[in-house]
Amino acid sequence: MSKIFYFGIVLLIVVLDQATKISVNRALELYESIAVMPMFNITLAYNYGAAFSFLNVPGGGQRWLFTGISFVVSLALIVWLYRVSHKEQLLSLCLTFILGGAIGNLIDRAFLGYVVDFIQVYYDKHYFPTFNIADSAIFCGAVIMIYLTFVEHKKLKNTQK
Repeated sequence: MSKIFYFGIVLLIVVLDQATKISVNRALELYESIAVMPMFNITLAYNYGAAFSFLNVPGGGQRWLFTGISFVVSLALIVWLYRVSHKEQLLSLCLTFILGGAIGNLIDRAFLGYVVDFIQVYYDKHYFPTFNIADSAIFCGAVIMIYLTFVEHKKLKNTQK
């Protein structure tokens, strides 16, 4: 598949991510929650930190640190995706998902100072950290990367023996 296809998916992820964040941010007050179904809520939360709210301190200097890291990682992913062989479709797909998610959260950090999260999954009284579409895309890309690392690498290694 062409690079335009993969960069189109990146754009789609970013647009979906930003559109859902804007919609939820306009519809709900901070920490307001709408029960969608058992074990799933839409809950507006702001994450000033990194993954799983690591260093989540409003007004802290981590905003620019995480913005800078996200920017550099996004640039590296763009270069990597551009250089990947057209034969490596799964690698291109995983980089696409990670890049789309990274850019989606980068936009929030740069313009808002925090990342808008709203997807809340729970069981009984145990809540998983609230996340968003960008986080979901990064997770999917990471799962594909793990698969490539452990399963495909093992297959390649066995065929070379």
